[in-house]
Amino acid sequence: MPETAPYVDPRRWKALIFIALAQLMVVLDATIVNIALPSAQQDLGISDANRQWVITAYALAFGGLLLFGGRVADLWGRKRTFIIGLVGFAVASALGGAAANQGMLLGARALQGVFGALLAPAALSLLAVTFTEAKERAKAFGIFGAIAGGGGAVGLILGGVLTEYMDWRWTFFVNIPFAVVAATGAFLVIREPAEGRNPSRLDIPGVILATLGLVSLVYGFTRAESDGWLAGPTLGLFVAAAVLLLAFVLVESKVKAPLLPLRVVTDRNRAGVYASLGLAVIGMFGLFLFLTYYLQIVKGYTPVTTGLAFLPMIVGMITGSTQIGARLMNRVRPRLLMAPGFTVAALGMLVLTQIDLDTSYPALILPGFLLMGLGMGTAFMPAMSLATHGVQPRDAGVASAMVNTSQQVGGAIGTALLNTIAASATTAYATSHAAGARSADLLKLQSMVHGYTTAIWWAVGILALAGVIAYTFINTGRPGAGSPVASSTDGESTVLGSSEGDGEVQVPVMVH
Repeated sequence: MPETAPYVDPRRWKALIFIALAQLMVVLDATIVNIALPSAQQDLGISDANRQWVITAYALAFGGLLLFGGRVADLWGRKRTFIIGLVGFAVASALGGAAANQGMLLGARALQGVFGALLAPAALSLLAVTFTEAKERAKAFGIFGAIAGGGGAVGLILGGVLTEYMDWRWTFFVNIPFAVVAATGAFLVIREPAEGRNPSRLDIPGVILATLGLVSLVYGFTRAESDGWLAGPTLGLFVAAAVLLLAFVLVESKVKAPLLPLRVVTDRNRAGVYASLGLAVIGMFGLFLFLTYYLQIVKGYTPVTTGLAFLPMIVGMITGSTQIGARLMNRVRPRLLMAPGFTVAALGMLVLTQIDLDTSYPALILPGFLLMGLGMGTAFMPAMSLATHGVQPRDAGVASAMVNTSQQVGGAIGTALLNTIAASATTAYATSHAAGARSADLLKLQSMVHGYTTAIWWAVGILALAGVIAYTFINTGRPGAGSPVASSTDGESTVLGSSEGDGEVQVPVMVH
């Protein structure tokens, strides 16, 4: 890859504010709606069978269109795609907040997913091409990573406050000021290097196959959660996803300008990042999903108190990302941060497997949250810098989308797999202890806690596996130290682990 002088934007730190604000809006939306869902369901008369579609409609649109959105950012320009995504997300949020019936709310959620799929890759690749100097990049990624990692927990707090003291509709309306400020700032401040744009035509067959394949895969996991893993519709969706995605790979290997160049995903280090982060998201679902229910149903916390209970984990993530990961990113090999980070997070999850009906928050839950936050924050930092390790600037958008896609699929797997495990364990415990139960209510709570801890044990193993994969697959040296040369699938060679303006684009990660 030819060397070019790095473009240094004098307003890059101002640009980071607006990029990070947009990222915060998207990450908040992943959890803030979950808190508001019971109120919205009651207000709009949504049935229990259909309430999952408030979440699923967004997940299908977002997950299915991410690769398309990433390539659009490469073709149209990242700044333009970023602003269009912000404006569209704001309009969709306004429609969701004003929803008069179930259909309007579901349509708004799907529309949010469409524009989120444009916004997320554009934001990540903008940050990558804006910060090219090693120390500045580490600092910018540290700030962005803290938002990406902790934004979901912030959503729990904000969602609880808005739902409890205002109205569920404000969980949608709150996105509008975020989007307006970010779009205005982006228009005035952000400058995108022109040489990073991809002049190729859009790969229409690839778009169709990737979108249908990813939608089938995500929806398959959703149906597995509700209908069972061996149900006919579930198996049909998984088979369709496999066929469509295999066809997608074959098409991408043949066309001149593929939607997803295979060189993006066949690099050993990038593959290690995608796999380990996807697994980490599955593990994180074990925390957010079950601990939210545990704190509210078993411990009797209000939505606001539940959100505040997650605050120490946010502090841990910020500390791990900005004070540990960012400071060590240019001094040690990435795998020596990622693998220990995931291991510490797994230890935090291990602590949380000990929860019971009368568990003390300060004595057990608080230490578990702090370990989880420190570990994930530390691991995310080098993962961000490796997310498009050695990728060409013209592929930055789609490589960023690939990171998001792996996490979106990981989230779908996490929800379906861990919910299924928890439900099965809950039923088995209730059945085996029914005869000696002192009361039906007590048995119900004990069964729920047993189900949660069983699922969290699985999450511990998944996080530990993420650490093993990170240590095994990621073999690049520390940035700036000089690393081996790796060949991409198209025969081009790229220097791995360089840091001083060698044209390498590095894109951070969004946890959604």
